[in-house]
Amino acid sequence: MGLSSIVQSRFFSGHHLVDADQPDGHFIRLRERGFTLIELLVVMTIIAILLTIVSPRYFTSVDRAKETVLRQNLGILRDAIDKYYADTGKYPADLNQLVEDRYIRAVPVDPITEENIWVEIPPPDPEMEGVFDVHTISDKQALDGTFYEKW
Repeated sequence: MGLSSIVQSRFFSGHHLVDADQPDGHFIRLRERGFTLIELLVVMTIIAILLTIVSPRYFTSVDRAKETVLRQNLGILRDAIDKYYADTGKYPADLNQLVEDRYIRAVPVDPITEENIWVEIPPPDPEMEGVFDVHTISDKQALDGTFYEKW
């Protein structure tokens, strides 16, 4: 039996080579398909390279989002303090006063420290009391080089 007749009398069925010459339908087992160690290492190396490129951008975008939320929270608190002063003629005793009088629903969480603790700045006039302004308690530096506590 020549090579061409062997090739013609055999065909693939799944992972096995079926021999048509065998009356009992005998299967000739081929090498199981899988990945070699080298192939896996190459793929893992490519994934690691891609992660080293992407991860700094991801963490920078997370920090940028936190800074945006901090600016928004400071703006909301300052706006509520100004409205409270315009309505009552005095500054709120603390930030919870804004919640009690329904100027804000809740004291927002500082996204940098992940707490709802703020530095409450008194009015510049020593005869007045209350909260004139707010700042974050974080002393970290922002992406633009400024410090959060100065915002």
